[in-house]
Amino acid sequence: MKTFLQLNTIFLSMIMEAIPFVLVGVIVSGLIQSFLTEKWIARIMPRNRFFSTLLGCGIGIFFPACECGIVPITRRLLGKGVPLNAGIAFMLTGPIINPIVLFATYIAFGNDWRMAAIRAGAAIVVAFTVSIAISFLFRELPFRGGVPASSLVAAAIEQPAAAPARPPLHLKLLDVMQHAVEEFFSVGKFLVLGAFIAASMQTFIPTSSLIHLGSNPVTSILVMIVLAFVMSLCSEADAFIASSFRSTFSIGSISAFLVFGPMIDIKNTMMLLGVFNGRFVAALIGLVTVSTLLTSLLVGRLFG
Repeated sequence: MKTFLQLNTIFLSMIMEAIPFVLVGVIVSGLIQSFLTEKWIARIMPRNRFFSTLLGCGIGIFFPACECGIVPITRRLLGKGVPLNAGIAFMLTGPIINPIVLFATYIAFGNDWRMAAIRAGAAIVVAFTVSIAISFLFRELPFRGGVPASSLVAAAIEQPAAAPARPPLHLKLLDVMQHAVEEFFSVGKFLVLGAFIAASMQTFIPTSSLIHLGSNPVTSILVMIVLAFVMSLCSEADAFIASSFRSTFSIGSISAFLVFGPMIDIKNTMMLLGVFNGRFVAALIGLVTVSTLLTSLLVGRLFG
């Protein structure tokens, strides 16, 4: 009975923590669908994959979304013509480099900007590396069970058809809400399933059993990556948990926790599987894991 109550408490706390950010995410997604045109995106997006990836890494600072709300926004941007590498760079960095998360990290680590700067820098390095690799591995948008949208978007951009009359603002706002509702129910079921799995793993796998494995730099980073994945914390709150590990783990290991969790955890893995095909999600998780490990080892060497 006690175990069930613990599972129920963790599950409900995850859902309550994530729902506001999912709502923000689907509303922003609806705004993108209704107000951003493919031609405008094509005009501002650099053709060079490296510059477009850098742009994707940077625009997350303007989106106060956690990892739960970033997936629907990314799906909508990709459907509008944003290159896959830029969209993935945005999806990976957005939950980390936005001002709310960085300020929370600053507060959690005793009003010290060093850890916030390390977190942001490591996230950009990992996201840039992973996104460039993804751009070579996947030539088409790897949407789940659908025709790649890139050709459809390209056709829409190239056709010089006469522009239709603009609908009134109130109709566009209604369209925003309709898209937001559809998006919410589309991703919501994966959020609930992911939260339940994460809560179950937290309940039945003691954290102490993982901490004992962190005896050297590589294994301690891997332990923190596993902890970040299993605990599935919201990126606005994970720094306060990470700061409690300062006496046990190195800066490199803590940076792995702070970078990997917002990019890949159980909740958003389920949401990613609802949007992208399994091969893409497996490749993304593998690339993020390896890049986080190597970047965290470098952080430990430089700042440890």
